Amino acid sequence: MIKINTSRFGILEADEKKIIDFSDGLIGIPDLKRFILIDHKDTPLKWLQAVDDPDIAFIVAPPDLLAAEYSIDIDKPVKKHLQIDDNDENTVILVIVRVSGDDVIANFHGPLIINAANRKGVQIVLERSQKLTVG
Repeated sequence: MIKINTSRFGILEADEKKIIDFSDGLIGIPDLKRFILIDHKDTPLKWLQAVDDPDIAFIVAPPDLLAAEYSIDIDKPVKKHLQIDDNDENTVILVIVRVSGDDVIANFHGPLIINAANRKGVQIVLERSQKLTVG
């Protein structure tokens, strides 16, 4: 177990095996690579908390929670990096969510792709030409 100091949740204890490694960081914060998922009380949402910066945490959600249909094509280099295949049960896709007043805004063009088995993750940026279905 490790202790993680957070400004939002106080000091958390987490199993080191639960840390997700984003080796390339996330957009805008490339130096932060280690994150954990924390349940958002009484909702299906999660918090993605940076292990190495107490002030960085994002609300994340499975895209199908926010849109009836959401699908993306994950390219081969990403699959290779994460060690996943086309039908891998361990593949988790999350989108970063921002709540502004009564509005919920989801970043469907910058999803997080995580291999839950090996705890590797990446954030990809979908180009306008890439297949993205949101419905």
